[in-house]
Amino acid sequence: MTATPPRPRPDRPEKTRAVTSQGGTEKPRSGSVVRVTVRKIFGSVNGNYFLLLGTTMFLVIFGLVMVLSSSSVESYIATRDFFSGFLRQALFAILGIPAMLLAARIRPAFWRKWAGVFMIGAIVLQFLVVATGLGLESGGNRNWILLGSISFQPSELLKVGLALWLGMVLGKSGAPLEDPKYLARTVGIVSGLALALVVMGGDLGTTLILAMIILGTMFFSGVRLRFIVLPLVVLGLLAVIYALSGGSRQSRIEAWQSGCTVDGDYGGLCWQTLHGWWALASGGIFGVGLGNSKAKWSWLPEADNDFIFAIIGEEFGLLGAVMVLALFVLLAIAFVRIIRSTRDPVAKVTISAIMVWILGQAFVNIAVVLGLLPVLGVPLPLISAGGTALITTLIAIGIVLSYARNTGEPRAAGQ
Repeated sequence: MTATPPRPRPDRPEKTRAVTSQGGTEKPRSGSVVRVTVRKIFGSVNGNYFLLLGTTMFLVIFGLVMVLSSSSVESYIATRDFFSGFLRQALFAILGIPAMLLAARIRPAFWRKWAGVFMIGAIVLQFLVVATGLGLESGGNRNWILLGSISFQPSELLKVGLALWLGMVLGKSGAPLEDPKYLARTVGIVSGLALALVVMGGDLGTTLILAMIILGTMFFSGVRLRFIVLPLVVLGLLAVIYALSGGSRQSRIEAWQSGCTVDGDYGGLCWQTLHGWWALASGGIFGVGLGNSKAKWSWLPEADNDFIFAIIGEEFGLLGAVMVLALFVLLAIAFVRIIRSTRDPVAKVTISAIMVWILGQAFVNIAVVLGLLPVLGVPLPLISAGGTALITTLIAIGIVLSYARNTGEPRAAGQ
């Protein structure tokens, strides 16, 4: 009588391992390795995560295309290479996108733990800009720092630092948002110091963006309006006094107030504004075609940076300009959906700060090109040329993606 071998139990299947003819274990297929790697990178993500990531990547790629188109002429004049400006911006994108994905992988507790250190570091760097010989001046603004052979803008780091800091002090459990002393001690002192250092460098545009971040974050965190109105009035008065204190700032504002209708302003302060308008107007509805801009032929200063929206309107017409606006609206929808889906108050406040920063800066840039605001020197986020601005904006979006990955997790006690 032959014994029947035992059968494996259905609820406990035997673990088997593929064996090759030489007796070794079969190696996993490369396709399986790729699938496992992708799952590790994008595990525990949701639709809001991909909405924000996809919109961001589209804006960065579109920005690279527009930087190539708008900077080619000036790049050739400066270096005899049509692609030098584009390659520089592409390098920053190559650095910024992995930094964004790395930030997205970091746990939210990391950002809360190191928010204060990041803010202090950004303030120290900005202090070195305005108080030491390391600071560099460009276009009348002292907002660059030179460390060895590397130059960057610490004021851009201040935006990230403020978003993290405000999220921590206004979103933490039990924060007395109705206590003016607490607000003055936390938000007032740190934010006031950051604003003062940027003002000392003469960068009115960045000062405006930082003020928008501070006041907008206070509003979204639930601070009562009476505590927001007073600093808003004070900042408004200081801004008017500073803008009208003389120099090029006052001249630019006076030219803007005149609507650039004075004949003498054409060859001076209104040159950039007028040529930006003419670029938009020449684009019509459908545009003159990618690469066919006439304004970029040394007619429009900062065509690849502050006034890149004018080149977009010229080459892609009204439809292209509306498409850019729609992408920023889509970005806003992604931010709002992530805010609504998270249960962490710190995450809500931090994401609100980053949302106000990116969307507010986009609004200011487009308003300047349209002539609704005087020329302030504010780049269009994710699209304009500029290394520090692109990398810091991508890192900020990476922080939002980090919170989006953990929207269902409540904040740990004491964090």
